[in-house]
Amino acid sequence: MTGAADPAVLTEALRRELCATGRLLAAAGLVTGTSGNLSARLGELVVVTPAGVALDALEPDDCPVLDLAGNRLAGTLDPTSETSLHLGVYRTTFAGAAVHTHSRDAVAVASVRTELPPLHYTALALGGTVRVAPYATYGTPELAESVLTALDGKSAALMANHGALAIGPDLTRARDNAELLEWLCGVYIRASQLGEPRVLTEAELVAVIERSARPWRPEGT
Repeated sequence: MTGAADPAVLTEALRRELCATGRLLAAAGLVTGTSGNLSARLGELVVVTPAGVALDALEPDDCPVLDLAGNRLAGTLDPTSETSLHLGVYRTTFAGAAVHTHSRDAVAVASVRTELPPLHYTALALGGTVRVAPYATYGTPELAESVLTALDGKSAALMANHGALAIGPDLTRARDNAELLEWLCGVYIRASQLGEPRVLTEAELVAVIERSARPWRPEGT
């Protein structure tokens, strides 16, 4: 295929963005070595990171281009082992991008909790309480199904003894959500060291939603 119909041409900018996002995640410490993977959707096409390549060493041509059935349309390297999870995200959500990390605090929380409760109101950006998907071997349909169930209605899910998945309308938002989730996990760990964390109530979270929906006005007006 040539010209505008060539998937490699259609997705060139997205492949570059995937590489840039991988470098940002590595610099932030959310991925190390070849751990973690990313994807982004463009219509009926999905660009994913390849298997076995460190995210801070990616080049655009390294990133395979797939259709929603998983057929490889461009790229010479094998797609990430978590391809079934990424494709499942696009079949079941309106997400435009997905970020899977093995970040330290997310792994720690996901190794001891069945959910991450909302200690801070910014958890609302992820849907409030973050569920922890039961453990399954990486790259398996069982893991993909488990994580997609935990992700239902949320912008992120933790993966027991494994890591985390964050989604968003684009790579910037998905990366922001991954960073927020790691921060919230860190807050939970530190709060737990001091005592029993105080979890925000549903009424308190609703009040935040209502407050954010109101236009701001100077006090006294």
